[in-house]
Amino acid sequence: MGQPLPAWCVVIPFFNHAGSIGTVLEGVKTLGLRCYLVDDGSDADSEAVLAALADREGAWLRLLQYRPNQGKGMAVVTGLRAAAADGYTHAVQIDADGQHDSADARRLLELSQRDPSAMITGFAVFDASVPRSRLYGRYVTHVWVWINTLSLQIRDTMCGLRVYPLADTLAAWRGAGRFWLLGMGKRMSFDTEILVRLYWRGVRIVNVPVPVTYPLDGVSHFRLWRDNLQLSGAHARMFVGMLWRSPLLLLRLARRHLAGAAA
Repeated sequence: MGQPLPAWCVVIPFFNHAGSIGTVLEGVKTLGLRCYLVDDGSDADSEAVLAALADREGAWLRLLQYRPNQGKGMAVVTGLRAAAADGYTHAVQIDADGQHDSADARRLLELSQRDPSAMITGFAVFDASVPRSRLYGRYVTHVWVWINTLSLQIRDTMCGLRVYPLADTLAAWRGAGRFWLLGMGKRMSFDTEILVRLYWRGVRIVNVPVPVTYPLDGVSHFRLWRDNLQLSGAHARMFVGMLWRSPLLLLRLARRHLAGAAA
């Protein structure tokens, strides 16, 4: 049996962004794709907004809900699993807070359609609205990602606009789950860990600059101490994972340099 023909959808992880989700969906709708909106244990007010949107939008929007809140990573994985079960091969992920423009999502989608085997990810170009603490924290994460991949191939692992190849992404998630101490985080660290693990698997990473505004509805769920602590734990896990993969990663790096020199 051959591989399924590529098919794209949208996955939106959602937690208490009632003020922005309607605008986000209006933009996403222009992509002409099925959308999986994953409610990660939101409050009653947000649930009411989502129910009204699901009733209004009809079949193109599928609402997935669970309780209690499990984190952004788990919401993304829930959406990716549902999409794969319905026969989709790729998913455009866009955050629910209105940071990103659907026009940029279309750019990433077109790149994915031209190169379906690649992981297409945005790297953030910030305006003046970005909190300084978040900006500096991202640079620390970038450095650790470069260490844990032994490369500079990934520009930004924290951007909430990307296109996942589902088979490789879900395989990376399952593979990480085999090792309890080295498993993948289910919250904010997921965005970073999944890109590193896809790189480890040999998936080509394509970086696309995208403008980011913080955020449309004024709500951020990033918690400075909690989430930075979780990210620190993720970097430690990935460092251990990098050490035993380092011969293969260094060989890949050498081959890339040789190919570049030959060209």
